[in-house]
Amino acid sequence: MKPMNLMKFVDQLPLMNTAKPERKSKKESYYEIGMEEFYQKLHRDLQPTRLWGYNRQFPGPIIDVNQGECTQVKWTNNLPNTHFLPVDRSIHHVAHQPEVRTVVHLHGSETRPSSDGYPEAWFTRGFKEVGPSFERKIYEYPNHQRGSTLWYHDHAMGITRLNVYAGLAGMYIIRDGKENSLNIPKGDYEIPLMIMDRSFNEDGSLFYPDKPNNPSKNLPNPSITPAFLGDTILVNGKVWPYLEVEPRKYRFRLLNASNTRAYQLYLDSGQSFHQIGSDGGLLQKSVHLKKFAIEPAERVDFILDFSKYKGKTITLKNDLGPNANPDDNTGEVMQFKVSLPLQGEDKTVIPKYLSHIPSLEQNNEVKTIRNLKLTGSTDKYGRPLLLLNNKAWSAPVTEKPGLGSTETWSFINITGFTHPIHIHLIQFQALDRRPFDLDLYNQDGQIVYTGPAIRPKANERGWKDTIAAPSAQITRVIARFGPYTGNYVWHCHILEHEDYDMMRPFTVINPKELDDK
Repeated sequence: MKPMNLMKFVDQLPLMNTAKPERKSKKESYYEIGMEEFYQKLHRDLQPTRLWGYNRQFPGPIIDVNQGECTQVKWTNNLPNTHFLPVDRSIHHVAHQPEVRTVVHLHGSETRPSSDGYPEAWFTRGFKEVGPSFERKIYEYPNHQRGSTLWYHDHAMGITRLNVYAGLAGMYIIRDGKENSLNIPKGDYEIPLMIMDRSFNEDGSLFYPDKPNNPSKNLPNPSITPAFLGDTILVNGKVWPYLEVEPRKYRFRLLNASNTRAYQLYLDSGQSFHQIGSDGGLLQKSVHLKKFAIEPAERVDFILDFSKYKGKTITLKNDLGPNANPDDNTGEVMQFKVSLPLQGEDKTVIPKYLSHIPSLEQNNEVKTIRNLKLTGSTDKYGRPLLLLNNKAWSAPVTEKPGLGSTETWSFINITGFTHPIHIHLIQFQALDRRPFDLDLYNQDGQIVYTGPAIRPKANERGWKDTIAAPSAQITRVIARFGPYTGNYVWHCHILEHEDYDMMRPFTVINPKELDDK
């Protein structure tokens, strides 16, 4: 598809709305959020785009809560009965299910199984419950974990990539006392940024491919594509926007909500990002970066200091590498225009020390070690089929960590590209990555290391729920499983991979209950 020639930096960055609870007290809050179809103008020169969104918004409204505030959300499906994006009916029994199904996953939340958004716990318009018995209309989020930037998105089996691409994504912020005590930018100077890529047709409608490139003759129609990179970058639902800022410090909570695309972000001014948090909240110490990578579903919380750039325009750029196509427009993301007058003295700081993160590796608990391969093959149509441990979603559960147990999971990537791996329920710590000879492995199945284990980068040493697992490397993470038992999932967060078939269930079990039996 030929990219549309849309002018950059002509639309102002929208600030996402904050959801208002139906009722609220110090200890609990209750929201009602519906999923609906609507039209929204995403660029000055585009016709309004058909979208699906939470509360008719793209992105959905921010749910902003305090630590320990029990939050209930009634998610309602008011979407049409037919999808406007190409549904592949050859995967996951989709042909025998309603075409439009939804279930909401609060990504990064420590939540009971009944509120986690299990892929098969989907529901249809009007809350007709046709999924398993653990589906509920009202989801409950305890919010007992530390302050962090989470996000919610659709997680319906076999069509997650389409529902999220249609617009079903929003941010969720948990605040705690430690974060509130820091003298960092707050209020109007704290801005969430949701980055995603899309492609458009001439009439402003979303373009999404109905088949892979170079398809075989007997391919189902439509047919899932193994990856999708849009040719246009959006931030907070606007194409290549700009943000007017004062010459002072700002805090940005950044989420990569793209289906497939990873970013290598830097500023053309040469200034540093001062990263203070990641997926699971504050880092132990702030990290100063000229450039950082962010995979789908990862979050990066950082401070930018514009105090020395009064009157300047700064572009947030995406490094496409030395072999980039010169026609690729995705090397730019948004602009900051330091054009607003300073509203009072900026007394905020960039703290060196942020929080305490106890090491799971150095505790004295017995640890289970699991070696988990990320594998690739082809299906009967010749399409790429990516799997975890060479098992399909429907295979029996093989990962059954005990409640409160500590485990090390080693992701052995024998495919040719990086996969962002997400584990539901828990926040983990990255341990290391170690390269091995992939060509040799493909010959005889042996792991022969080609270098030492490398500690994670400084900005990966906080709590994480999504980790980049590069090709020809073993990526190790460590986690304590809890605080709940039940059925959860782990998967690649490239949504096209997750849908087919790079997702597996796992079950947290209570060893005491097994002993009683």
